[in-house]
Amino acid sequence: MLPKEPTILLSMINMKLRDQYSSLDDLCDDLDESKSEIEEILAKAGYKYNADSNQFK
Repeated sequence: MLPKEPTILLSMINMKLRDQYSSLDDLCDDLDESKSEIEEILAKAGYKYNADSNQFK
């Protein structure tokens, strides 16, 4: 289960995207997490997923 606190979630997701997964879809499928929930939490903190760089910015 991923953390719900945006700053910690951002750090964890970007680290996993950098080190283990080629896309947010792959990460969510593998970890059985909701892509929309992750995007919603991080959007409220001002971050959006950028597929070209494979990270939230």
